[in-house]
Amino acid sequence: MSDPFLLGMAGISATLLGTFTLGVFFYLNSSLHSERGPGAAADRYMRSGARWVFVAYSLPLLVPVVLVGMGPGWAAASFALLGAALVAATVDTSRRIMARGSTRLSASVAVNEIATTVLVLLLVVLPWAAGGWLPPPSAFVPSLLLALVAAFTSTATVVMYTFDRAEDEAEHMEERRTSEAG
Repeated sequence: MSDPFLLGMAGISATLLGTFTLGVFFYLNSSLHSERGPGAAADRYMRSGARWVFVAYSLPLLVPVVLVGMGPGWAAASFALLGAALVAATVDTSRRIMARGSTRLSASVAVNEIATTVLVLLLVVLPWAAGGWLPPPSAFVPSLLLALVAAFTSTATVVMYTFDRAEDEAEHMEERRTSEAG
């Protein structure tokens, strides 16, 4: 793998991570977040999901930079560390999605959770299955691309879920106003 390709992947991941971070700040400042109150199951799931996305975007951001700057040994160590963090975050989001009231039975969130869990298991093992104990840079690329895809689809799913929830809550508020007025 060429250094420009690896650094390009890191740049794409950094851009998506930055955009996601802005989205999190907008969500935290929204009425959707503040009306739920502290400790709501949906907010605990969203917080866990945001943590997962941060770690998933960090993998294709940091590992290519380490590969280019420090070599395959350090890249394998950073991949193993971030991979372990991603597995832990996956377990946490899976546990939270099962919590009562966390997603209001959103099919897209549940499907995304299953798909990303499978992808995480695959991407964590892939470099070592393809390249041995000290994988060459090319052995990391499929895993890094899978992490990028999983993080992007999770971001899209969370955005659509948030829009759906906002729409549902707006309809609920309108029904409540109508029943109180009439």
